[in-house]
Amino acid sequence: MEEGLRERKKRETRQRIADIAMGLFMAKGFDHVTVAEVARAADVSVNTVFNYFGTKEDLFADRQEVAVDLPARVLREREPGESVVRAFRRDFLDAIAGRDWRYGLNQGADVFAGIVAASPALVARMRELQEQRETALARALADELDTAPEDLSPRLVAAQILAATRLLGAYAADRMAAGEDWAGIEPDLRRQAERAFDLLESGLGDHGRRAPAETSASDDGDDEPEGDEQQGEGQ
Repeated sequence: MEEGLRERKKRETRQRIADIAMGLFMAKGFDHVTVAEVARAADVSVNTVFNYFGTKEDLFADRQEVAVDLPARVLREREPGESVVRAFRRDFLDAIAGRDWRYGLNQGADVFAGIVAASPALVARMRELQEQRETALARALADELDTAPEDLSPRLVAAQILAATRLLGAYAADRMAAGEDWAGIEPDLRRQAERAFDLLESGLGDHGRRAPAETSASDDGDDEPEGDEQQGEGQ
């Protein structure tokens, strides 16, 4: 459905407020910026800010809904014949190549991590987001693999995979914070990622491997004649 003018303006206003807030957080630190200050800088009322963001922490984590759904999306979009671990390996290596934000590999991710580390409120919010991501992925695994309610496997798999990607992202952010150039970080991060997913794969193996795409009968060249043609051959 095409986005209407009203919806587009609301989306643009929300994004503008979030961008201005992030600029202030980066300049002063999260705990030293008030919602009223964000409202003044964005030329809107405090009530308008809260119409778009329920809390001050939501201003910082403005893409939280997307972030929570990302792991489940990787699961849903894995290729035929691809296991869960291999899907995340492929997605993480693609993110390295494109320095994508979804694993905290984008430019400025070290600044983002520093702002979080300096604020107990944000540390708590990021921990909550991580738990939500894990829960969403575990539910998606349980639904797709039709596991019993008491089966802990989906939760265990989700926890291990997301712990690996979180630690890899933190490894990259720490090196960026130390002033290292991405050209030096990338090959080492890629090696660390390959090793991490090798370890996961040796433990999880083909868990959740999607069945290969079925080959239609017309593609295998072994079709047997049916109906009247079979009867005709027997006469």
